[in-house]
Amino acid sequence: MIIGPVHYLVLPAAGLLPQTFGPYATLMLLGFFVGILGHLWRSRWLVAVGIICIFLGAFLFPLALNLTTDKPPQVLDYPPR
Repeated sequence: MIIGPVHYLVLPAAGLLPQTFGPYATLMLLGFFVGILGHLWRSRWLVAVGIICIFLGAFLFPLALNLTTDKPPQVLDYPPR
């Protein structure tokens, strides 16, 4: 069965993902910067790399983190009680 061995590979790899929003926001901003440079230089592969970075930082990595952790993310309570 293929699902069993894949399960043992995915969970340790997901443990490497950061638990805070900062690295994901940085990856998204880097993707926008690379995409803009790709448009200015008329380079399709730079635009593609920028889109992939945005997709990874905004959707795929946070989704993988949510699917592999048991505890929900902490929500800040403003204003403090």
